[in-house]
Amino acid sequence: MADAPDDSDLQLRKFQKELSAGTVSLALLAVLGSAGEPMYGYQIAKRLESLDGVLSGKQSALYPVLRNLSAAGLLDSHVEPSVAGPPRRYYRITEAGRTTLQHWTAAWRATRDSVDAVLEGIRE
Repeated sequence: MADAPDDSDLQLRKFQKELSAGTVSLALLAVLGSAGEPMYGYQIAKRLESLDGVLSGKQSALYPVLRNLSAAGLLDSHVEPSVAGPPRRYYRITEAGRTTLQHWTAAWRATRDSVDAVLEGIRE
């Protein structure tokens, strides 16, 4: 039988993974929505990491999300040659992406406010 701390750690990791699934997509759209120019994956990852660990050191998680957002028509991408290595794929938000970002932002804020209201009475 597993110790309670191990179960607790496992549950926490599962919860963080589930939370991360939607928040990374929202954060990616927000970063690209505020960017003045197209950005490539490493630039996006660095921007997200500077914003207090949205990716928590898991840059590889970024690329499937970028592909999914592109496939959904929320991002456009193009490849450019790089003088310092392999070609880079640059991403920019589409108009559909901007509309989705507005909707997701409103949903995030409503959810955050509701959860905060429920958690307000809990002591740490």
